[in-house]
Amino acid sequence: MLTEYIERAMGKAVYDKLEDGSYCGKIPDCLGTIAFGETLYQCQNELKSVLEGWLLVKIRHGDQLPIIEGVDLNKAMPVLEETAAHG
Repeated sequence: MLTEYIERAMGKAVYDKLEDGSYCGKIPDCLGTIAFGETLYQCQNELKSVLEGWLLVKIRHGDQLPIIEGVDLNKAMPVLEETAAHG
């Protein structure tokens, strides 16, 4: 389910070619995910890594995740006691 979520989120990524020839990528549904790379391939790989880290932080803190193309990780995420104590 997590792999499917990541694949679908990456499918929604948007990329811009910058003036210097490098690339910037974002996933609009996952606010705060942004990556840069000298090539589109490097940017895509970096964006996937950023997305994975973003998900770990969101899950760790019990934050609501966006539903991506019907894939809802929120209902599958247990709340850790330590996380609940911080909320």
